[in-house]
Amino acid sequence: MTMSLLSKGSLQNLGYDVKQELHGGGYDDGYMAVPCLWGTQPGSLVQEVLSTGNFGSSTKVLDLGCGEGKNSAAFARAGCEVDAVDCSLPAITNGRNAFADAQIRWFNQDVLDFVCGRERYDVVICYGLFHCLRAASSIESIIARVQDATRKGGLNIVCAFNDRSHDLSAHPGFCPTLLPHTWYVSRYARWSLSHASDSDLHEAHPHNGIPHHHSLTRIIARKP
Repeated sequence: MTMSLLSKGSLQNLGYDVKQELHGGGYDDGYMAVPCLWGTQPGSLVQEVLSTGNFGSSTKVLDLGCGEGKNSAAFARAGCEVDAVDCSLPAITNGRNAFADAQIRWFNQDVLDFVCGRERYDVVICYGLFHCLRAASSIESIIARVQDATRKGGLNIVCAFNDRSHDLSAHPGFCPTLLPHTWYVSRYARWSLSHASDSDLHEAHPHNGIPHHHSLTRIIARKP
């Protein structure tokens, strides 16, 4: 199905709950308006991890809340085996089109329902996921599952809104769950942190062009 067919009406006909989009960050309008809302370059933390070059066909990667899959595609092109999960059908559709060359297993599924398994993955990516969950308890539960799914010596890559500073004018109706930077860092207290930062991101999305900013926690953590 091409993006020109992905109107809200057609999504509803496919059984997709359009009201669910605020649970996924309220981004579905953007996904349906442009062919690739987030662009094709992987996030800065993903680039940092991939720069080590220690990845290949034996590396299993899970991208939870993958969006259109730019981070999944980067690992897949490095030869990794990648599972990409997102609740947004428009996001998955964009990703299949934008990264058709990348070997990615796509799952259009709520991350709360996805079975991660135990010590199944070498790398788990949670980029822009946690603040889209409805409650701190859900975030804590997913972090525990993600950590359990990570093999010893494996990595978690986390990027999440924290509770410091946000301009949500570009996200009408979106109410993110905002937790302190220190809260996220404390969840990885027993892991080895190669990156833990709290900084501001200034951006404008291509579908509405509204300048805005977010405060972001970024973490790269290695399981002991």
